[in-house]
Amino acid sequence: MHPPPPDAGVAMDFGQNSLFGYMEDLQELTIIERPVRRSLKTPEEIERLTVDEDLSDIDRAVYLLSAGQDIQGASVIANLPFLMRQNPTETLRRVLPKVRDVLHVASVEMQLTAAVSFLTILQEESMSVHTFAHSFLQVILLHLEHRDTGVSNAWLETLLSAVELLPKETLRHEILNPLVSKAQLSQTVQSRLVSCKILGKLTNKFDAHSIKREILPLVKSLCQDVEYEVRSCMCRQLENIAQGIGTELTKNVVLPELIELSRDESGSVRLAAFETLVNMLDMFDTDDRSQTILPLVKSFCEKSFKADESILISLSFHLGKLCHGLYGIFTPDQHLRFLEFYKKLCTLGLQQENGHNENQIPSQIVEQEKKYTSVRKNCAYNFPAMIVFVDPKNFHMELYSTFFCLCHDPEVPVRYTIAICFYEVSKLLNSGVHLIHKELITLLQDESLEVLDALINHLPEILELMSTGGENSVQENKFSSLPDLIPALTAAEQRAAASLKWRTHEKLLQKYTCLPHIISSDQIYYRFLQRMFTIMMTNNVLPVQRAAARTLCIFLRYNRKQEQRHEVIQKLIEQLGQGKSYWNRLRFLDTCEFIIEIFSRSFFCKYFFLPVIELTHDPVANVRMKLCYLLPKVKSALKIPADMHLLQQLEMCVRKLLCQEKDKDVLAIVKKTVLELDRMEMSMDMFQKKNYEKDLLDQEKEREELLFLEMEQLEKEKHQNDGRLASDKSFEKKRKEIKKSKLTRSQSFNNQAFHAKYGTLDKCASKSSTLAHTSSVSGLVRTAMLSFTDDSFRTRNTSSVPASFSPNPVLPSTSRGPVSTADPKSSGSKDVQPRKAALKSRKSNP
Repeated sequence: MHPPPPDAGVAMDFGQNSLFGYMEDLQELTIIERPVRRSLKTPEEIERLTVDEDLSDIDRAVYLLSAGQDIQGASVIANLPFLMRQNPTETLRRVLPKVRDVLHVASVEMQLTAAVSFLTILQEESMSVHTFAHSFLQVILLHLEHRDTGVSNAWLETLLSAVELLPKETLRHEILNPLVSKAQLSQTVQSRLVSCKILGKLTNKFDAHSIKREILPLVKSLCQDVEYEVRSCMCRQLENIAQGIGTELTKNVVLPELIELSRDESGSVRLAAFETLVNMLDMFDTDDRSQTILPLVKSFCEKSFKADESILISLSFHLGKLCHGLYGIFTPDQHLRFLEFYKKLCTLGLQQENGHNENQIPSQIVEQEKKYTSVRKNCAYNFPAMIVFVDPKNFHMELYSTFFCLCHDPEVPVRYTIAICFYEVSKLLNSGVHLIHKELITLLQDESLEVLDALINHLPEILELMSTGGENSVQENKFSSLPDLIPALTAAEQRAAASLKWRTHEKLLQKYTCLPHIISSDQIYYRFLQRMFTIMMTNNVLPVQRAAARTLCIFLRYNRKQEQRHEVIQKLIEQLGQGKSYWNRLRFLDTCEFIIEIFSRSFFCKYFFLPVIELTHDPVANVRMKLCYLLPKVKSALKIPADMHLLQQLEMCVRKLLCQEKDKDVLAIVKKTVLELDRMEMSMDMFQKKNYEKDLLDQEKEREELLFLEMEQLEKEKHQNDGRLASDKSFEKKRKEIKKSKLTRSQSFNNQAFHAKYGTLDKCASKSSTLAHTSSVSGLVRTAMLSFTDDSFRTRNTSSVPASFSPNPVLPSTSRGPVSTADPKSSGSKDVQPRKAALKSRKSNP
């Protein structure tokens, strides 16, 4: 659980009453600082730490290991892989002997550094395996039994990694043969524990005969060791050993040892035996599982409630794998018994019968509650496996009440885990997914944002499954049976917005892009669109604003009513593009970037091209700078020759920026943008398939937009003439065409489909003359860049736009008049009064 947040109402008080306390704090800081000053190195100490710069790397390493201080020696050892790459011969001859001498009396930090360096040298393969074994292996083996456990484990990890690469004979003579004596009872417990782990690793390096003759006797001896830590450690290595000796020896040698260990007097040994059995289920045949393993598992489950709660934690974690491995041998009674056992674990600690003893002290109660929570969390993790165990058809009768309890569990980790599994549960239920509608609403409204964050990872897929309902996918129910969905989604967004976890808020807004495929266009317009506007204009987190802008563009893309679309476009232009705050105008440019990505080129050019390029007159340098970065994408939205007049408008705006820009940073960006625009025109002369694929995708987008307009008209006709069958068929046909176009656009175009639909690339060669004219136009921009101080560029008229490309009459004029730059500070503020934009009528060119 996370600690509670600090009081928001508490503020720092620098009044007279707290002044003396503030001075005392400063004095304390001064006292803390004094020892640091005293610890500075004296000239004598600095002299001792100084090394001659003329020494080579090898000489310096030898000197520091011989006469330097510990920190310098540790630095040399950490640098050992570099020395091996640069000069392996001299490093092995001169440096490594010094390292061996230092490690005998080295500190823990230096030992850990050496273990990591040796492992790095092995992994980098800077020397042969034989050389490594000859030079480094004895050093590793020597420090395996270091008195510090951390150091011993570090050297052991290095050795186990080396076992994977060392030749068989080296392993036999250098590791396996000495291991016989290291595994004896006369050795220390740590030595025997190390032997267990090495045996588990060596098994895969030898043949079955060698394992049976040389390794298995040691394994049996360690399984019967007098110390329970050794028996438990060896038990956990039996899985690796079984994989190396095969099925027959596993049944005759390993299984009897596991059965004996499962009855051990130590709980940790019994737990290790149980977990090893679960992991090895696939290696046993049906007879072994039914006659030997199942009775052991049954006995283990029956005794688990009387044992320590840690055993219950392990059992609850492995229960799904256990039920899957034993599925085919359960009798109906055993099947029911295991299911009831799982249900009991799911409510462990919540029922009165599992209450605490009156004699328990509060700390014991808290610890027990944590263990109960871990058990229920593991049950939530295994819930999809239990659905398979009972068959999804029996979910409502067998597991729904348990699922309800897990979704309403009082502990956040349990609800968090079931939220992660919610998508898997939905897939398994298929046509029965409607049974968990209410639980989806419950988790969306959960008070913990961690639960919400876990749920929304697969929210689009969950909502799609629930909207289609598996076998009911023929009907577009739009969640008619779940009226609480939209309020739950809006409430979840508002709760995320009110928190400090902006990443959860951003993720949720990104996932809301699936809503046009789930709920109706009107519901999105009235319940979500205005909220996206509000976030864009009031939220202080840039990634959240951008996520809201992109989601709004998706909502606009699939809106079916022209009046609503025009209203949204109008608000984007007036409230953002012509907004009083420069911050809003920056977000308008972000939105236009998403529009270029999501909509067709013609849509952008029709509604947003002119409002974008008019921001070249913006009084705030940051806005003009962001516009310059966007201009290449704006130009990519133009179609030649149809949009030649818009290209001229764009080049005139670039000229004005070159001639009139006073901000040096913006001017530098403008010059780079001009070069990029010229490169774009050069690439347009190349007829490559990639360019045509983009054109084809744009055609699909434009076709979908036209289909939405036609569907809107058909919907109106359908409402007016409900009895007309032809209208219904046309509407259904258009709807299918949209779905088909979405599928087509989501797939990449291969060569065969491209040539089959559009023929060879030679058909487009006739456009080269038109594009050549484009290159000649770009020459104007290059000329302007070379002579941007010429006053003649300042008198050119840039406001000629044909009437055919003017915005829809419903929308406001897309041209903002020139804004006075006399007071740029007031224009750049978020809180100043709105600017008065002079609306000028444009004359179209003939």
